[in-house]
Amino acid sequence: MGNADFGYPSKAKGDSNGVQRVEVPPKQPFFKSLNNNLKETFFPDDPLRQFKNKPASKKFILGLQYFFPIFEWAPRYTFQFLKSDLISGITIASLAIPQGISYAKLANLPPIYGLYSSFIPPLVYAMMGSSKDLAVGTVAVASLLTASMLGSEVHATENPTLYLHLAFTATFFAGVFQASLGLLRLGFIVDFLSHATIVGFMGGAATVVCLQQLKGILGLEQFTHSTDIISVMRSVFSQTHQWRWESGVLGCCFLFFLLVTRYFSKRKPKFFWISAMAPLTTVILGSLLVYLTHAEKHGVQVIGDLKKGLNPPSITNLVFVSPYLMTAIKTGIITGVIAMAEGIAVGRSFAMFKNYNIDGNKEMIAFGMMNIVGSCTSCYLTTGPFSRSAVNFNAGCKTAVSNIVMALAVMMTLLFLTPFFYYTPLVVLSAIIMSAMLGLIDYEAAIHLFKVDKFDFIVCMGAYLGVVFADIEIGLIIAVTISLLRLLLFVARPRTVVLGNIPNSKIYRNIEHYPNANQVPGVLILEIDAPIYFANSSYLRERIIRWIDEEEDRLKSSGECSLQYVLLDMSTVGNIDTSGISMLDEVKKILDRRDLKLVLANPVAEVVKKLDKAKFIENLGQEWIHLTVGDAVAACNFMLHTCNKRSPAKEESEQWNNIV
Repeated sequence: MGNADFGYPSKAKGDSNGVQRVEVPPKQPFFKSLNNNLKETFFPDDPLRQFKNKPASKKFILGLQYFFPIFEWAPRYTFQFLKSDLISGITIASLAIPQGISYAKLANLPPIYGLYSSFIPPLVYAMMGSSKDLAVGTVAVASLLTASMLGSEVHATENPTLYLHLAFTATFFAGVFQASLGLLRLGFIVDFLSHATIVGFMGGAATVVCLQQLKGILGLEQFTHSTDIISVMRSVFSQTHQWRWESGVLGCCFLFFLLVTRYFSKRKPKFFWISAMAPLTTVILGSLLVYLTHAEKHGVQVIGDLKKGLNPPSITNLVFVSPYLMTAIKTGIITGVIAMAEGIAVGRSFAMFKNYNIDGNKEMIAFGMMNIVGSCTSCYLTTGPFSRSAVNFNAGCKTAVSNIVMALAVMMTLLFLTPFFYYTPLVVLSAIIMSAMLGLIDYEAAIHLFKVDKFDFIVCMGAYLGVVFADIEIGLIIAVTISLLRLLLFVARPRTVVLGNIPNSKIYRNIEHYPNANQVPGVLILEIDAPIYFANSSYLRERIIRWIDEEEDRLKSSGECSLQYVLLDMSTVGNIDTSGISMLDEVKKILDRRDLKLVLANPVAEVVKKLDKAKFIENLGQEWIHLTVGDAVAACNFMLHTCNKRSPAKEESEQWNNIV
């Protein structure tokens, strides 16, 4: 690996034996170096490259297309696309309407606000989103989070107006947070929610949501506001005398119908529309059944009146005063992060199937703007749910126009069809929610985590058990904490291994992984498998010295030649700080006292620059820093001339010299 691989012209020079050594990269001005580092961190996709050497008018158009991708693809839109998007939009509308009503009830909001939230946000996303397949709407987990976090401060039934206003305010702050992350290019923060964390958190939240729906299935009027399984089950079984068999039978029948249709659609993907239409079918059948039998007079609870009309403005309802401001901010940030992580993950998954890319930062801006606009138009938090997006994908959508079609269908519902939902039984909404949530309990992913990575499985189960037995916030905190501890553990305790030579080659590999690899006589080759920072420098110093002690003891007990060189393979050391440099300097001093020589192999350009500035290279000697482990071994004087007796090690050494 030469300096050209570091991004610099190769200036490596050979010694008298023709061995290539590492040269110090040319110095760069401070501000240029800083600019390059910041650009690589925050702009790895280099979104500004398309603006270079363009006239002002073209830059304006490109800027408009960057923030509003609809202006980029709309001129190429065709009638064939419209036919596909029309079918997809109508299909997801049939799912969005009953889900919107159901999830609003889950958030302890009037059902009409679920329809409001399925009208305005999809229109905003269609203009600003970069995904062709994402279908925007409310989601169960964010709805439950909203109910849990806001409900701890304000009771939804005792003070419904304040609760509603806080829901709008939390949505506003979620939007501001999401858009800020996108504009500031801080999307990598979402990456701290690992796959294992999301699997466990979503599974736990889905379990909690299903348990919460026992209230609707059993027709209970009083129910706990806690989300943990113990409180829920205590609330259920302490009211056995209030269970309504009519509601229970109806709920079980509709839940069975929804699960059967979903199973059939999964087995026969071309019949995806059966599962997509099933929720609306249950709403229609349930409403007709209640209307014809007057079941509402026999204990079956119904939605009741839904007022006609489009979204009323709510900008004046946002709450920016104490004592509820911090509650709204905290709720907005937590629900915003979860919704954003889910939406981006879903969008990327379907983009992969169609072989196109979506910009994570653009998506954050789009999510943020649709929630800011939504909070001002009587909507609560929305994102791109998996179930709705999967239906959109399977229905053959071509562009985000499917979201526009869905929004128009919801608009027609708001204007003309809301009276028809009067007799919709709440038990049907509970069955719809339970059916959707059972699909989020991904036990197969948990089993896969257990087989592949036990630590990831612990993270997953920590999130799941935290959500189920404590509450959603604690479960999320547990999962993120375990993930961060794992990350810190990897940084603070990096792996170091001894390398040996694969016979008849110049390849060096871990001797524990490759038992046939031979250690080079007189040379201890160690690979450091992480950047060297203050957090791990002390550990690495102690570990390197311990490797040296163990190697010397081994050589002494076997009667082989003594150790002369310690070679550090730094190919995976991406960076080093001052503590790391001090550690290397201390190791060199310890080796000098033991009459051993320190040799470095394959340090990257950033490490070489810092070692040069710290005068470490000058102190070590540039001839002891090499491009490859093979070059470094060839340059070492490992002729075991200090041995007084002929040993197998000497014969191996001579054979090795012949190879080199």
